Amino acid sequence: MAKIGDVSLILKLLAGLVLGALLGFVANEAVMDVVVSLRHIFGQIIFFLVPLVIVGFITPAIVRLGQNASKILVVAVCLAYASSLGAALFSMGSGYLVIPHLSIATETETLRKLPEMVFRLDIPPLFSVMSALVTALFFGVAIAWTKSETLGKVFAELERIMTWLVTRVLIPILPFFVGLSFMGLAYEGSLTKHLPIFVTMVALVILGHFIWLTVLYGIAGIVSGRNPSQVFRYYTPAYLTAVGTMSSAATLPVALECARRSPVLSRTMVEFMVPLGATVHLCGSVLTETFFCMTISLILYGTLPSVGTMLLFCVLLGIFAVGAPGVPGGTVVASLGIVTGVLGFDQTGVALLIAIFALQDSFGTACNVTGDGALTLMLDGIFNRHGELGPLQHSGTSV
Repeated sequence: MAKIGDVSLILKLLAGLVLGALLGFVANEAVMDVVVSLRHIFGQIIFFLVPLVIVGFITPAIVRLGQNASKILVVAVCLAYASSLGAALFSMGSGYLVIPHLSIATETETLRKLPEMVFRLDIPPLFSVMSALVTALFFGVAIAWTKSETLGKVFAELERIMTWLVTRVLIPILPFFVGLSFMGLAYEGSLTKHLPIFVTMVALVILGHFIWLTVLYGIAGIVSGRNPSQVFRYYTPAYLTAVGTMSSAATLPVALECARRSPVLSRTMVEFMVPLGATVHLCGSVLTETFFCMTISLILYGTLPSVGTMLLFCVLLGIFAVGAPGVPGGTVVASLGIVTGVLGFDQTGVALLIAIFALQDSFGTACNVTGDGALTLMLDGIFNRHGELGPLQHSGTSV
């Protein structure tokens, strides 16, 4: 049963989604001038703090892991890549079975252009998400191996500070950011023009997300020996936040809060794997791009790519996805090189891929974020089966 805090956040997010969409249909250009500016400011605040959240949570988590950190890190990254590769291969197999039997509309329509911002406040982050991740990994491993007590205490204090900022700043503004984002989508016409055109593709991909999550959590339950429902049942707020923000990075604060409430996960592993997964685990996005690439190939070029070509594409896509930025569209942008180089897409194919991918980006991101909980459970089962790295979140309490 969800706690009062969970219900409150869910209601706020749903209110943001619904109100934003409804207001977007009736808003005029003067209103959208303000909306675009506010959304930009909220987004700037979120993305300024996200790299600090990564450093503030991953580094002390690695320090608490001790000299086993490097081994755990390798296993974590391998699990993330294996999940992305597995999702791509699952999507590829499904594509060969399903796509030839589909009749998909190819007509595209021009979106209504959002007005220019009347007020622009840029707050560039101190460093990029990937720089934050690398910094956290290097500092965490180095502090753990050198046993630096001073820096260990510094990063422990940073963790407390970032926890306060997440609770008092990031989470309160997320419903507003989500609502303004959906207001923009409704005003542009995405909710009424593009979705009906590609509804079949998007529906199949979302179904694929849930199938893959079922597989992931099933494997996690076997590996850990724990009930996976005690993880994913807490992830509803994170899923809804990801649907609204279309960004694993922006959803990170809520995902951490959800994972911490699970009674079968340790705090140490949560604060290590969830931020790491937000950057390197993109199973939903990879699954989506694979299916869409195959569909677009059939639409524009009259044939599906060969099995050998798709296998190479899937292997490389998993690698490229690890380096995708934590922003909307990150995976598809990072992989454009192999889309053109391996699959042979021209400018029309690339443009269509980006357009369709953007329609479901929020659901792919939600799959990524929710899948992080499964990887955390796997990692906890491998390295913390008997509480060696710390107690479970609610050890000793009934579920």
